[in-house]
Amino acid sequence: MFLTADGEKDKAWGNETIRWNPDQCWLEIKLPAPLAHLANRPHGRHRLSCPVRFSDRGDEVAAQAATGAIRYDITCDPRRGRWYIDASWKAALAPAAPLDDLRQHPVVAIDVNHGHLDAAVITPNGNILGTPATIGLDLAGLSSAARDGHLRAAITSLIATAGEHGACAIVIEDLDFAQARAEGRERAGSRPSRGRRGRAYRRMVAGIPTARLRDRLTQMASNAGLSVIVVDPAYTSRWGAEHWLVPLREHHPEATGHHAAALVIGRRGLGHRARCRATGNQAAPEEAARPAQARTRTKPATGTAPRKPATPPGPRQPPGAKTGRPHRTTAGNQAAHDRSGLPARWDYLLAQ
Repeated sequence: MFLTADGEKDKAWGNETIRWNPDQCWLEIKLPAPLAHLANRPHGRHRLSCPVRFSDRGDEVAAQAATGAIRYDITCDPRRGRWYIDASWKAALAPAAPLDDLRQHPVVAIDVNHGHLDAAVITPNGNILGTPATIGLDLAGLSSAARDGHLRAAITSLIATAGEHGACAIVIEDLDFAQARAEGRERAGSRPSRGRRGRAYRRMVAGIPTARLRDRLTQMASNAGLSVIVVDPAYTSRWGAEHWLVPLREHHPEATGHHAAALVIGRRGLGHRARCRATGNQAAPEEAARPAQARTRTKPATGTAPRKPATPPGPRQPPGAKTGRPHRTTAGNQAAHDRSGLPARWDYLLAQ
């Protein structure tokens, strides 16, 4: 119930087996030898009696068919009783934009979680712009086509957000659970491996579409003229909750720890430090202009009591013993130097 044919650059309309004319909207198929008697055109070709059009991006399909190779996929939907045709081709690779140029514009940072994506627009100075958003992405129990459709819809929302705020790039974590999936429960490390928590963890890992999201985001962002910046995912959630969640909730009370993690991800993509500095993102102008040796340094606070050294632990009691071992005194020389007589503790003499 389907027919596909790869494109050929030197053939008419970019394909020898399936040809589509964008001006007259006809579609011809080259029949195999056993079906050559059904041809209604020369050279064993059959032209469909119905017109064929592309409702989405038909002008791009027509331009590609007239200038280069193009692939067609014809499929049937039995439930609707309709046939559909898809066109695809390989786009020319565009040169990657310099990272320094991308950092001069806002970016859209994404924190990928199980069942949802949390996004925030970050300005070039490392602050949040607008209101952070949460995009639902619950893919559990859906078919492959439905999951792909939900994924495309979420990425479309991210691209629309980037266009509204003038962003030139989308920042995402370099997440990859391939090692966790390969190791399974035998090499769990610090993550739960068995029981209810282990099953919940494996279900969560399987439900995060890291590879598919990265591939789809790269393709769709490239078509929209956007770049994708990948950053290290280490400590994004921890530092976001520790340094940015409280100031973020002062302006956005509905913000969550995932939005704070997205803020950290965006700051990493822009080249800023992830943790919050007491003096702000950058040093003061008068301090930045001075050499590092001449800058003032804050002295540690005085008046704090020195820490007492830890006392050495006593002798350990052997396992199974009901009574403890005798403890000898650890004091110094207890012998009286200014009076006659023996020291008060005889065990000292025994130790001598």
